[in-house]
Amino acid sequence: MGPGNRPLDIEWLEDFVTLAETGSFSRAAEARTIAQPAFSRHIRALEEWVGADLVDRGAHPATLTAAGKRFLPLTEDVLARLIAARIKARMAHDQSVASLRFAATHALSLGYFPQWLGRIEAQGALGPIEMMSDSTLGCEELMLQRRAQFLMCYAHDAVPNRLDEAGVAWVKLEDDLLAPVSAVDAHGAPRFRLDQGTSLPLLAYSDASGVGRIMRGRLRAVSAKDAPFHTVFTGHHALVLKSLALEGRGLAWLPTRLIAEELASGRLAVTGGEPWQLPLEIRLYRQPVVMSDAAEALWATVGAVAKA
Repeated sequence: MGPGNRPLDIEWLEDFVTLAETGSFSRAAEARTIAQPAFSRHIRALEEWVGADLVDRGAHPATLTAAGKRFLPLTEDVLARLIAARIKARMAHDQSVASLRFAATHALSLGYFPQWLGRIEAQGALGPIEMMSDSTLGCEELMLQRRAQFLMCYAHDAVPNRLDEAGVAWVKLEDDLLAPVSAVDAHGAPRFRLDQGTSLPLLAYSDASGVGRIMRGRLRAVSAKDAPFHTVFTGHHALVLKSLALEGRGLAWLPTRLIAEELASGRLAVTGGEPWQLPLEIRLYRQPVVMSDAAEALWATVGAVAKA
């Protein structure tokens, strides 16, 4: 094995710097709390790794060779950078442990999460919070990779997600309703009606959408081949489907909490009867492992609020 392929022990670098400072193998070994023969072996191993003598052993006190003098400041810089990197890594770790890290689906992160967080914060200070917004599929990945402590998403008992399948604990925060909605015509009636007897333009959810997964699992008629729909747009973001529905581009199934203002103002209208509507739950999932004190305290607060 050539010098460039030999493993390097950081302790050898620290031993070398101490030897350069003391000029004595015995004093350097004492300062490093290591037996002198072992200390000497470390210096020799470092020289073999470098491929050159670093110390003139014939001089008293021991002095550095030309190679050692060139190697010393670079070694000191490497050790200083390693110490700084360790400090920064620990600071980042401490910050991540202290922070509350949420993953939330796009629609909930914008329309529901801020209000819910305000209610929870009214129970006591939470500290720093990090929120990551993604599709349901992306949020599940964040949880499975343990990059988030909590996941807020829509769910339905009959259509389990990957966290349900893994037996992850959750708390129901609110109920919601998934309803077919349409822009309105000049008379305030739905522009697209489920009873009009013609194929309707559908604003559909992609496979990455949790709402879409629930919708396809429960409203079979929407995905059946003989259903009166033709898909004109597909996306995983409910807010995008909402915007297209408001423009009259098609029919969309949307959570009613997301469109409460548009329903109240008459810009959107629910079409079809109760069989076309689907109850949803807004849930908060947690990591199955023991979390930081702040995260466990939040989970206790959420459970207490849910039971109240």
